[in-house]
Amino acid sequence: MMHVKSGRIEGFEQFSQFENLREFNHHIEMWLLEHKTNFSKGELVGLKRLVRFAAKIPGVCNAKIGTVLKAIHQEYHDNGISRSTFKRMIGKAKKIGIFTVYETERKNGSQSSNLYVFHRFSVSEPPKQETMNHPIETSNLFKTEKDQKIKKRKEEPSELHSTFVSNRVPQEFTQLVTCFFDDAKLIEDYWHMVHILAFDYKLHNETDVIVGIAIDSFRQLIRKLKFTKVVRKPIAYFFGILRQKFCRYYDEWLEEKREEGIIEEEPILYHIDGETFEWDWLHGGSVRMKQGTVLSLH
Repeated sequence: MMHVKSGRIEGFEQFSQFENLREFNHHIEMWLLEHKTNFSKGELVGLKRLVRFAAKIPGVCNAKIGTVLKAIHQEYHDNGISRSTFKRMIGKAKKIGIFTVYETERKNGSQSSNLYVFHRFSVSEPPKQETMNHPIETSNLFKTEKDQKIKKRKEEPSELHSTFVSNRVPQEFTQLVTCFFDDAKLIEDYWHMVHILAFDYKLHNETDVIVGIAIDSFRQLIRKLKFTKVVRKPIAYFFGILRQKFCRYYDEWLEEKREEGIIEEEPILYHIDGETFEWDWLHGGSVRMKQGTVLSLH
C-alpha cells in the first residue's frame, strides 16, 4: 500500500476524479447497480456512510474508521456495524475497483487515517488509478466481472421477451429497444437508468421529456454499437449518453428560468440509495433532506 502525507481534506483535491457531487453520485449509482449483491447488508451500510464522508471533495475521503463507525452507531441508535464488517467491505470494494486505499503518515512518520479515492464507473476498461508519479494499486476488475457474469448466467432463469416488460416502461421506449434487444429484463434495466437520472434532475413527472431524451440516447448508443466494437458495457455507455443529455436539458431549463427571474441558483443536492442530501458549505457537512425538510446534519 502506498503512503501519502496526511493533512486537511482540502489538500487531497488532486485525487478527485469527479467534477462535482452530482457526477460522483451518478457513478456510485452505477457501481451499486452492478455490484450491490457483492456486499452484505452491514457492509452496504458501511460503504454508503463512507460515500457520504466523501462529499466535501467528491470521491475522496480521509475519515478514520472509528469516526465512520461512530457516525453509523449514532444513526442506527447504537446498532451499527463492527470494525471487522467495515474492513471486509473495504477489501471487497478495493477488489472490485470501487476505490483505492492509501495509507497516510504524519510528519514524524507515524501512520494516520487512510485516504479513500473513489473511481469512476468505467464503460470499457477498469477504473483508472491515480497517476501522480508514484506506485499505485491495481484491481482485479476484469476477473471479478467475468466471475460475476458466469454466476449470474447460472442463477438467472430463461429470458422473457418484450411482451413481458413492466407497464411502468413507456411503450415508445419499449418498442424501440425491442428492435435490438428482445429481452424484458434488459429493457427494464435500460429504463431504470433513465429513471435514476430523471429523478436526479427533478424531471420524473415530465414523461414526454424523459421519453424523448431516452429514445435519442438509445439511438445514439445503437449508432455507436454499429460503427465500433469498443463498447464493452452498452448499458453503462447508454447511462453516460443519458447523463450528458439530461445535464444539457436541465442547464438550459435553469438558464431560461434565471433569465425570466423565476429562480435563483439552486443548492447542490445529491442522492444516495433513495435519500437526498444537500451539501452545507458553512458547516462542512451534508444535510439530509426529505420532502424539503431538514432531518439531520452529518
